[in-house]
Amino acid sequence: MNSETAPFRVERDSLGEVRVPQNALWGAQTQRAVENFPISGIRPWRAWIWSVAVIKRAAAEVNSELGLLDRPLAQAIARAADEVMEGQWDDQFVVDPFQAGAGTSHNMNVNEVIATLASRLLGGAPVHPNDHVNMSQSTNDVIPTAIRLGALWRLDELLNAVEDLASALNDKATAFDDVIKSGRTHLQDAVPIRLGQEFSGYARAVKRDAGRIRRAAEGLRRLGIGGTAVGTGLNAHPEYHPRMVNRLSLLTGFRLEESDNLFESMQSMADVADFSASLRTLAITLTRIANDFRLLASGPATGLDEIRLPAVQPGSSIMPGKVNPVMAEMLNMAMFHIQGCDLTISLAAQAGQFELNVMMPIIAHNLFEAMQISIGSIRAFTDKCVRGLLANRLKAEGWLARNAILVTALNPLIGYSAGAALVKEASNRNLTILEVALEKAHRGELRHRDTGIPVSEDQIQNALSNLRRLTEGGIISSGGIG
Repeated sequence: MNSETAPFRVERDSLGEVRVPQNALWGAQTQRAVENFPISGIRPWRAWIWSVAVIKRAAAEVNSELGLLDRPLAQAIARAADEVMEGQWDDQFVVDPFQAGAGTSHNMNVNEVIATLASRLLGGAPVHPNDHVNMSQSTNDVIPTAIRLGALWRLDELLNAVEDLASALNDKATAFDDVIKSGRTHLQDAVPIRLGQEFSGYARAVKRDAGRIRRAAEGLRRLGIGGTAVGTGLNAHPEYHPRMVNRLSLLTGFRLEESDNLFESMQSMADVADFSASLRTLAITLTRIANDFRLLASGPATGLDEIRLPAVQPGSSIMPGKVNPVMAEMLNMAMFHIQGCDLTISLAAQAGQFELNVMMPIIAHNLFEAMQISIGSIRAFTDKCVRGLLANRLKAEGWLARNAILVTALNPLIGYSAGAALVKEASNRNLTILEVALEKAHRGELRHRDTGIPVSEDQIQNALSNLRRLTEGGIISSGGIG
């Protein structure tokens, strides 16, 4: 069979010969990983490919500056790495995230693809994936550096999505400021609140989570590239570490820092775990908000029905006309998944031993997956749910009118015990608190808690008539807010 038409070519590594698909850009070590780890069928995230490729480009340029790599060879490697960074060869990155520890297989996949591309650019001159593309590097310093860079690569995208959601929630807080509704604590009736106030709480919580993410990302800016195998920098030029950090800063546009301890930077995944935890905290916030949306929109005939979510698709295959809160349901599922990713990261981060954490491939996969799902789900929820939701003023105010806990506004007049008795009577007789209080005041049965003087119907009306003032704080008295 003609070698050029054969489905496979033979490559060699330190273990012997390996058959590699004829048109594949990768080599023997990648092929062994493909055969050894047919686990999930999942391919690497783009951030995982880009971040390793940018390290290869920077290393080629720095090694050339230091006189360790011929300039034409370095230029070819840098150009090949650029093509990988741009996404031209994504189909050539084939190693399952469940792979050999530390990420050697993924690192070699990138080394081999870039070596092949660089060789083509040089007209077929040999480019070695280890000796040239991986010069001055080890998987052990490349992979933790790549995890940090890959997260920073999508940081602005993530923060923009989160802050856009906070802004959309804040817009609704303004729009709903005059909708007065029943507050709820313990899922039971509570004193009045404005729907706008409720939404302002959501907006501020999301905004604070954006701040937590931004703060946690600062720890990712310290890079351990140059530690090579165990942090000593063996086989790397003494100037390699600072020059790599500077070059990566220029190539990425990120504000990056040299590590103050290369051993810690290679041993510890704590910075990554901290950043992941900030995504988990955001997921907790958004789960709570999505749950509130589902409750507030429940019914509509038999639920709260205080807000109306946009109808984006039919809700049932058997019940005509049913519309479900699908965007809130989607957000719940996405946030549950993100919290699962964080649990995997936290377990993997504590599983390192001595000079290396061998669980880095699954840390990288789950971190980049959490960022991808956060960005996509938050954008969809913002655009297809929050921006189009409406307040149902009539239902919100109707529920409030039936809320016996409005009696709280009478506490300064009649006291807690008399108020509790009013609530019980209103509930038993299926009347509003205003109706019962006016009836008892008319009969002279309600007395001021301090003076014992009968409370007038006008005092009752004054305390309960302007419901907005009940949402503005202060002490309700016969003369107003005190």
